[in-house]
Amino acid sequence: MSQGFSARFSREEMEAIRKSLRDETRFGADFMARLKRVAKHIPFAEDLLAAWFCARDPGTPRRVRLTLLAALGYFVLPTDAIPDIMPLIGFSDDAAVIAAAIAAVAGSIKPEHRERAKAALAGL
Repeated sequence: MSQGFSARFSREEMEAIRKSLRDETRFGADFMARLKRVAKHIPFAEDLLAAWFCARDPGTPRRVRLTLLAALGYFVLPTDAIPDIMPLIGFSDDAAVIAAAIAAVAGSIKPEHRERAKAALAGL
């Protein structure tokens, strides 16, 4: 993972992300539970899921997986730069982090990941 991407997080945020990623099963459950709660309220839910499916794909390069998992970890964190309970702007920091991560690895998110994301959203 590049220094530029990780430098956007505080030391405490990076440690919380690392801690949550150590237990991948729990991280996945936390991610899906949080997404189910907010999916209908955020316009970037499909991007979140596509990033998740890309990160879980064994064919995805490690650097890409780590970049996406760090961004998804930020989404899962209960504390972030702008509290998610704030109307309208609460998820803007999460969207910015996800957008930056996706832009950095855009070529790795395949149409299959996007199709799985659409199907999963339809089932929520």
